[in-house]
Amino acid sequence: MPSSKRPSPVRGRQLPICRTCAVQYAEPREDCPVCLDERQYVGWDGQQWTSLAELRAEGHRGRLEEEGPGVIGVGTEPAVGIGQRALLIRSPAGNVLWDCLGYLDDELAAEVERLGGISAIAVSHPHFYGTMTEWGRAFDAPVYVHAADREWVPRPDGVVEYWSGDTHRIADGLTLINAGTHFAGGTVLHWADDPDGRGALFSGDIFMVVADRRWVSFMYSIPNFVPERPRTIRRALALVEPFEFARVYGAFWGRVVTHGGSEAVRRSAERYLRFALDDGPR
Repeated sequence: MPSSKRPSPVRGRQLPICRTCAVQYAEPREDCPVCLDERQYVGWDGQQWTSLAELRAEGHRGRLEEEGPGVIGVGTEPAVGIGQRALLIRSPAGNVLWDCLGYLDDELAAEVERLGGISAIAVSHPHFYGTMTEWGRAFDAPVYVHAADREWVPRPDGVVEYWSGDTHRIADGLTLINAGTHFAGGTVLHWADDPDGRGALFSGDIFMVVADRRWVSFMYSIPNFVPERPRTIRRALALVEPFEFARVYGAFWGRVVTHGGSEAVRRSAERYLRFALDDGPR
């Protein structure tokens, strides 16, 4: 059922947020482990920090826009960090926030509450952890993170729930899948009961919807252009094969495959592997 909980006031307004990736940490520190990893990068001007209070003072505000049937994009203007938007899935089983962003204020929380609140939060990978603990606390909602990425959680808290294995059902018609591309715990979410009745896959950067929105791609590092391993892609394909979906929702505004999603993922993987393995004519 939709959440009837009122969001709590935002509390961690002064906690440090990395300006490059927008991940919030539990206490001040000199570096950002997420950005030091080879899949990300430290900002060209060196490590810099901000906070929710500072972002608010700079003029950042929440942005809500429809991204598909039953799906509301949740982001900021101007963008924060990497610039991804989260997605509010308005399921009869309870609203789920897919992925997170590096911002939250009381006004944005109130707007989300007017849409039915949040019953659960699920995050695809560390680059999009953002202020997930803050969101979980505000809505008293569990935050699902795959146990393989536990070491990357920047602000451990009781609201964070670690799951393991290949799949995990978080509500009726909503299943997390450990595709494992990009990060070992890289997760996608399947919604069987979307309003169109054709299924939807929420992929973040795990299956990256590209500029030609008939296709997706698979990267170990997106900003540093490091391709994903073929064996990892094959495992991911095998795991999503049982799930049918027409739409694929990527990580950024408008990056949505609107039809033929299952085939688009299969076709994209075949093309990727053909080039990666130099298998066949160009």
